[in-house]
Amino acid sequence: MLIVTIENIPGKTYEALGFVKGSVVHSKNLGKDIMSQFKGLVGGEMVAYTEMLTEARQIAVGRMVEDAEQKGADAVVGLRFASSTITAGAAEVMAFGTAVRFTD
Repeated sequence: MLIVTIENIPGKTYEALGFVKGSVVHSKNLGKDIMSQFKGLVGGEMVAYTEMLTEARQIAVGRMVEDAEQKGADAVVGLRFASSTITAGAAEVMAFGTAVRFTD
């Protein structure tokens, strides 16, 4: 599945099949969450949260691809991400775009 953030794929013609999305609510375990809170006091990158959000984006993209495949898509254009905090230490990540089928 080709996934691009741009709105047009150079050299390809296609028809839009519609909106596709994938989302996940992801959290870290309590131990890593507590360690990250301490890191927040002294400054620096909160590696556990960086890893959590990376995992969440990968899962969300995978679910978006499943949605696109169900529509018979060859690609997703205009990939975007949105995220929101659900509770302390947990976030929702959504991947979304437009499913397209190549016509050439």
